[in-house]
This record gives sequence, C-alpha cells and structure tokens, in this order.
Amino acid sequence: MALYIGLISGTSMDAIDAALVDFDVKPLHVVASSATPFEPALKARVAALIDRADSVALDEVGQIDVEIGRAFARATTALLESCGLGAGQIAAIGSHGQTLRHRPDLPAPFTWQIGDPNVLAEMTGINVVADFRRRDVAAGGQGAPLLPVFHDQVFRSDSEDRVIANLGGIANITILNRGATVTGFDTGPANRLLDAWIARHQGRDFDADGRWAATGNVDATLLADLLDEPYLRLPPPKSTGRELFNMDWLNSKLGLFARRPNDVQATLQRFTAVTIAAAVRQYAPGAALYACGGGAHNTALLAALAELTSPDPVASTAELGLDPDYVEAIAFAWFAKRTLEGLTSSAASVTGAKGARILGGVYRYA
Repeated sequence: MALYIGLISGTSMDAIDAALVDFDVKPLHVVASSATPFEPALKARVAALIDRADSVALDEVGQIDVEIGRAFARATTALLESCGLGAGQIAAIGSHGQTLRHRPDLPAPFTWQIGDPNVLAEMTGINVVADFRRRDVAAGGQGAPLLPVFHDQVFRSDSEDRVIANLGGIANITILNRGATVTGFDTGPANRLLDAWIARHQGRDFDADGRWAATGNVDATLLADLLDEPYLRLPPPKSTGRELFNMDWLNSKLGLFARRPNDVQATLQRFTAVTIAAAVRQYAPGAALYACGGGAHNTALLAALAELTSPDPVASTAELGLDPDYVEAIAFAWFAKRTLEGLTSSAASVTGAKGARILGGVYRYA
C-alpha cells in the first residue's frame, strides 16, 4: 500500500494543509489535497499560547493539544470522503502538528509541536507518524528546517543549481547545488510579520499580491533597523520562528516614530525579499529560485526577489510539477513513509545534528 496523507499547520496558522499522495507512481502522485481553515476561536487560542508564553495555563495547553488533533482528524476525514476512499486504504498519516514553541538555542534545547497523534489515530482509524522534529534536536540538531531532504529527493536537477524557498510564516531555503550535499536554513520571516501587520491595521489575514504594500513606500531607516538583527548574521545551521520574529520584536524596531501603516507593510515586504536574496547570493549564487508556500502567491514579493537575484530566474515549484501550496503536506506524507520503512529523513548538513536520523514516533490505530 503506497497511499499516505501528510498534514501540517504552519507558523501562519492559516489552514490545515492536507495531501493524499500515491508513492507507487514515481516519484509520486498527489491524488487529492485540501486546505481546511482553522476555526477562528481555536486559532485565537493557539495564538494566545504562542504569543503570551509567560502566562500559559497547562490545562489550556492540554485541551488545545486534543482539539488540534481533532481538527486534523476532521480535515483527514473530509479529504478521504472527497475522493471516495476509506481509512483501510491509507498506509499512514504523517502529521507535523502545530508548532507551539521552537527553542533550539536554549541550554536544554527543545521544539514542541501539538495536535495529539493518539486522538488523530483514534478518530481516523489510520496509523499516524508524528513528532518529527524532536529526534533531530536530541541528536544535537536544530530540528528545522526539515523539508530540504524532501526537496533534495524531488527537485534536484543535473542541469541547473536550484534554491527552493519555502515562504510560510518563516522563510527557509534549500540549496541544491549540483555535485554538492543538500544544505538549507531559515532566513528569517516570510509572511509572519506581513500577516500580523495587515491584520492589525486592515483586519485582513494576508496582503493578497502585496497590494497594500504597493500603496506604501519603503522606509530606508526602518529597513536598516530590521536588518540589524543578530540572527541574520549567524552562519547556518540555524532556525527561528515567531519566538523571535513577532510583533514585540517589530514594535521594538518601530520605536516611537510615527509611520504610515502602509509604509511599514512595504518595508516588511522588502525586508523579507532582502533577507532571502542575501542568503541566496551568499550560498547559491547563480542558482534558479523556486518558491513554495503561501508567499509563492505574492507576486510583488516574487518580483522583488527576481530584482534582487537578477539575472537568475525566479518561479514557483508549480514549474517543477508540485503545487506550491502543498509541498509541505506532501513532504510529511513522504516522511511518514520513510519512518515506517525504517529510513532516515534528516540531514546533518542541514540541521547540524550528529547524523541522519529516523524521525517521528509511530502511533498505530490497532
């Protein structure tokens, strides 16, 4: 049986992405996919846990862990019903869950994803593989990004050097230079600050095509302050999240100066483009860049990346045969398959761990 489901909710928490993948077709075939929006109340509760970490109630964490597991199960069931398949036809679910905290920089480093896999297995009747990141951290790695190993399998080319830019809440790049081992790291924020800023001032979840940013002007002083972030100067391996790049961080950069909100949005968009492009120019000059994740739909952001990395091409992973919206979900289906086959799915060259590891725990339905 080669049908697997991959599930993920990313840093932006815009939806539960699901992909049903057939691995009997080489290299793979996406049978169906879906994006199930979070219930607004649950999304708000998860955001409160993440953004107000100093006042978290343990009962709230425990309950949300179960509720996210239930939400992932409902997304799975709906996906199966949409294509007329039953639980018995699926080998396993690979569930990333929802990152609650990612702190590989502490003396006792950890990464924490919630969405109880026991609940997911019980509600769907399908074996679940989950908790993919913590084994890499235990082995001395960052636990992120994980996708470069999958990108290496499906996107590597013998004819061109490539960079795969995953533009979720946080941006990470995978470097696929010909004749070289895969590498990759988090470059900084992608959509996280853009989404938070437009939500505050426009009441919208995201800036479609960067249209609001286009009404503003880049503030050179603010951009310089944003770029003066120590994380950006760290060498890889490195990873980050909304623990660093959040509204408190942005407010500290804004200071007391009065700025037009749309100018801030334009500057944040430029900040994302500049940090990604700088990483590409330093570690993969001459490579073609292919974007995936929600930011791949921001035409203004892609245009800025094309400008900053010119003359190298910039496109979407759709050009390589995979829908940019579901690359991550597809990857976690692949990770589940690897785990059940007893194969490694991490790379020390990416995370800095002591070696490649078999990732994830297996939660069998029966």
